[in-house]
Amino acid sequence: MARFFRPTVRSFVTSQLRTSSDQLGELGKGAGKGGGGGGSIREAGGAMGKKQAAEEEMYFKRKEQEQLAALKQHHQEEIDHHKKEIERMQREIDRHKGKIRKLKHDD
Repeated sequence: MARFFRPTVRSFVTSQLRTSSDQLGELGKGAGKGGGGGGSIREAGGAMGKKQAAEEEMYFKRKEQEQLAALKQHHQEEIDHHKKEIERMQREIDRHKGKIRKLKHDD
């Protein structure tokens, strides 16, 4: 089941990275391609702009990792829930098979 989600998550992450990097322009070199200034420090460029851009990238990378971890946890909880349901239903099937055998034996 884990193999099923890997390509989806991988393509999501790749597309998000591509989208965000396309709008940034060159990190720390002033305003990005999106038209937004990004603040006076980023607009000025230089070392401070590069530092701020790097901090922003780290922030979003951490956020993305947190979101992926939460998604993975959610999927694992769903898998566990479905496994428990399968086991419960299998016990019900086995219980009903026992009743059917008993009825056939009584005939």
